Amino acid sequence: MGFHTLAGTRAPVRVWTDPYGIEPQAAKQLRNIGALPWVEGVAVMPDVHFGKGATIGSVIAMRQAVSPAAVGVDIGCGMSAVRTSLTAADLPDDLAGLRSAIEAAIPVGFAQREKAVDPRRVRGLEQRGWDEFWRRFADLDRRVAQLEVRAQRQLGTLGGGNHFIEVCLEQGGADEGRVWLMLHSGSRNIGKELAERHIGVARGLPHNADLPDRDLAVFLAGTPEMQAYRRDLWWAQEYARRNRAVMLAVFCNVVRDRFPQVRYDEPISCHHNYVAEESYGGVDVLVTRKGAIRAGQGDLGIIPGSMGTGSYIVRGKGNPDAYCSASHGAGRRMSRAQAKRTFGTDDLAAQTAGVECRKDAGVVDEIPGAYKDITEVMARQEDLVEVVAHLKQVVCVKG
Repeated sequence: MGFHTLAGTRAPVRVWTDPYGIEPQAAKQLRNIGALPWVEGVAVMPDVHFGKGATIGSVIAMRQAVSPAAVGVDIGCGMSAVRTSLTAADLPDDLAGLRSAIEAAIPVGFAQREKAVDPRRVRGLEQRGWDEFWRRFADLDRRVAQLEVRAQRQLGTLGGGNHFIEVCLEQGGADEGRVWLMLHSGSRNIGKELAERHIGVARGLPHNADLPDRDLAVFLAGTPEMQAYRRDLWWAQEYARRNRAVMLAVFCNVVRDRFPQVRYDEPISCHHNYVAEESYGGVDVLVTRKGAIRAGQGDLGIIPGSMGTGSYIVRGKGNPDAYCSASHGAGRRMSRAQAKRTFGTDDLAAQTAGVECRKDAGVVDEIPGAYKDITEVMARQEDLVEVVAHLKQVVCVKG
């Protein structure tokens, strides 16, 4: 479908959805971002919706600056998935036992582990770099030092909100019915703590005094504040990646215990709240993707829908107009509070029919009806990604 350009901004704001369909709060945020003097350009994904400071579903390229709110507070949040050798015929008719086994092996919600994960004891987990990773914790913002034990115990845990673990079946094609394992999580509390502390620091810097939105405060290249933020940011992004790696290895082991014959392909993993150093048109920029994945030429990515509508494995087309990006999911069409006012548990049961999952009031805010139509979102980014596989969940674990 291509993009539209949002009118009235200093830097180009390219929109991969109907610009008149963007909620007014989000449209105002996008114009505020496009007015910042450091911004080279903005790409707006079809799952765009209002967020704190910067819009969720926005890709922002800045010269010599970065806004921590344009990354988001769940630094490094993202997806992991792996295709298995199993098919639907291998799964039992009743999937409640498999769901219970997953929930027993991976803490969800606010839960943490009784003691930290020992990578050497997790079968199938990449062993390299763990000692160095934890050594670097001592280099972080000293105000989070007291959180080290919590960070260690939350490694390999899911969290709540829109985070999930799923068993999915491939839809259509030669691999109809092939089983995939998928999960969505981030840097847990430690990433949030680091993000909020740095957002607070940025707000107080003199060059941010006259911004249209104080939550868009930036750090400038060459300053101690930028150095400190990027140090903590890289660590939190790595924490999120390793958090997903631990969970995926444990998840694979749960399935292997039930199906000893299973084999796994190479996993796919992608951040959708992060910063990367990239270059476009010969210009070096810091690209923040908040609710967006990298979709460079040939890059494999994961775009989930909701807990009842399925997901997509995609391959990037490397579109430079979008800073080689694509959406991170369907995107919310209503707030959690509005979803709870609009829907009840009967609606949730109906919209998640055929999925082994929670169907209680505690997850009504995650009901599929609270999200945009994932098929429409995918249709609007055909010039950004190609679909490799369409998946439909049969088990969904929520926090």
